[in-house]
Amino acid sequence: MNSQAALANMASEVQKRTFGSAATHIQRNPAYSELNSDDVSYFKSILGDNGVVQDEDRIAVANVDWMGKYRGASQLLLLPKNTTEVSKILSYCNTRRLAVVPQGGNTGLVGGSVPVYDEVIVSLAGMDKIISFDNVNGILTSEAGCVLENLSTFVENEGFIMPLDLGAKGSCQIGGNISTNAGGLRFIRYGSLHGNVLGLEVVLADGTILDMLTTLRKDNTGYDLKHLFIGSEGSLGVVTKISVLTPAKLPATNVAFLSCNDYTSCQKLLLAARRNLGEILSAFEFMDHHCIDLAMRHLEGVQNPLPASQYKFYVLIETTGSDESYDKTKLEAFLLRSMEDGLVSDGVIAQDISQASNFWRIREGISEASVKVGAVYKYDLSIPVEKLYDIVEEMRCRLGDNAEVLGYGHLGDGNLHLNILSSKYDDSTLAQIEPFVYEWTSSQRGSISAEHGLGLMKAEKIHYSKSPEAVQLMASIKKLLDPNSILNPYKVLPQSVL
Repeated sequence: MNSQAALANMASEVQKRTFGSAATHIQRNPAYSELNSDDVSYFKSILGDNGVVQDEDRIAVANVDWMGKYRGASQLLLLPKNTTEVSKILSYCNTRRLAVVPQGGNTGLVGGSVPVYDEVIVSLAGMDKIISFDNVNGILTSEAGCVLENLSTFVENEGFIMPLDLGAKGSCQIGGNISTNAGGLRFIRYGSLHGNVLGLEVVLADGTILDMLTTLRKDNTGYDLKHLFIGSEGSLGVVTKISVLTPAKLPATNVAFLSCNDYTSCQKLLLAARRNLGEILSAFEFMDHHCIDLAMRHLEGVQNPLPASQYKFYVLIETTGSDESYDKTKLEAFLLRSMEDGLVSDGVIAQDISQASNFWRIREGISEASVKVGAVYKYDLSIPVEKLYDIVEEMRCRLGDNAEVLGYGHLGDGNLHLNILSSKYDDSTLAQIEPFVYEWTSSQRGSISAEHGLGLMKAEKIHYSKSPEAVQLMASIKKLLDPNSILNPYKVLPQSVL
């Protein structure tokens, strides 16, 4: 095994190469033990040889996030197949003070799902069984390693849909979605996972199995502990099973792709959509023209729905209801009125499933397309809607020709994705972006992480969005549930409070 010095050196070299707030230099906590051959033998005794991965190529994949931004130096990947095995792993690691990183689909954007140093990676991918589905109430119970898209397909065959949908659905896992309180494209209609998750089973740092796997809609008996684990990014416990409420699948979906000349029109259009489309509105996404240009350049097989001329802003509106002709008529009338009122310059309603898919592919593919350019600095901000685009324009002024600045996101939720594209990562670009982007967001009483979480990237930045008293209370909860701090170390909370 690598010595601590070699590991520290390797991780420090990695941190110099990375970008965004990852470059915060964090020392390896000397309280953690180093892995030895006895540890590996123990893990093999509970998981079998196939459940303990030491192959360098397989570990290399698990050590790095999907953007190639964060890279750890773990020597060991464990693949438990059930909750009991997870419990035995954590109990042993806690006794030995071996740090652990729980890993789902590894699609996160803030370095939360990969090691920082030599932490043991515990992958939930082998725990991918659907346990039950109540098709009267639409309640799904499954293991945490189920891929979101597979669950979507399963419940859709039963006449329901998952309450969340995101671009990474083909590889993200439901346990990771819940651990990061993922938002996504259906949030405007179905709200947060805090409202849709009914129950959880969680393994605590000492191996205790916490059974909160209820399927009840109402249960006011004591503290609702599951909410501690939704959004805690694997730092308080490892989610192993979930039960979630799934809405009924409605037969009529319509998608419109519209253009606006200015950001004020986008805001007015959102208000008009809420008033006129009301109960059938299921998505309201906006993109500036830089996003459309990027998608057209880097996504295969997509067409610009409005090629006639270039507009400053584009909006994707989706409606979902129970009456196809009624919904379509309502959407067409809304589009006509919006054009008459000057809010919309041009627009088109998808005539078939392939057109609708094309519209969505553009919006969902922006993140994927941005990575193809080279370097991308990603920020995920909650900002009052009227101010939301100001930071994009401010960033363009600050960076000039050194970078391309993109603004897009979930306008209906006040959630901006600010992407800054450059040919390569460098400290001078980063210094232009941070801490300005966090200070600006804080001055608007916004959140520096709307839906991606804090992970490693923003752990030291939590004070921009939370008071010292709130952070101190979080630290107390962490110390209570994980006194040896073995779960996902260096993430979520600043090192100073722990």
